[in-house]
Amino acid sequence: MHAFEKELIVDINHYEQLNMNENFISDLELTKNKNSFTVDEDITVNVKFSLEGTLRDSFTEENWTKAYNKNDNLFKLKYGIKLTSGGLRRREIGKLLDTYRKASLFWTRNPKLVNPMKDRKVWVQVAKNFEPFIRLTEEEVRHELFDFDEKITFKASELGSGSHKIGAEVYMSWQKHDYTEPDNVKDHAKEIEIKIN
Repeated sequence: MHAFEKELIVDINHYEQLNMNENFISDLELTKNKNSFTVDEDITVNVKFSLEGTLRDSFTEENWTKAYNKNDNLFKLKYGIKLTSGGLRRREIGKLLDTYRKASLFWTRNPKLVNPMKDRKVWVQVAKNFEPFIRLTEEEVRHELFDFDEKITFKASELGSGSHKIGAEVYMSWQKHDYTEPDNVKDHAKEIEIKIN
């Protein structure tokens, strides 16, 4: 094996280690229900994305139990979405979405919350848009907390007639907990085009 190849392997291993300690927004995309609108219509854009990385990976039943036992039983994930229009001179359109999701860890012997595989005591209730969800598996809990599909509606008249490129900026942040360090992440969605007649 040449020295160059060895260096390449070291670089790849180093890259994987760097990635293992990161949080990032993935699968960020904008979708629209149709391509063209009249100037008096409302336009709804769906913004879909997920939070991946160390926070998601460490949000496990074992870590919930440890955190709960240390009275660390409320996790708040702040996030925001801003729609923008225009090329170089971007401007905000619609209303900025600035909100959060909460995960409450709680102890129960409720027989309805039964995992037949094990005797589980600490559960998670995820509040999305203030609506509570309790899921039975770790993966379902992570899906409720870290996967997003938000609708943002604005008036076509905000843009005026013609072809417009719509983009989105997404950000998330959270505080330190037993299973995670504080962090914040940002990303931009690939633009979509909307025609207004």
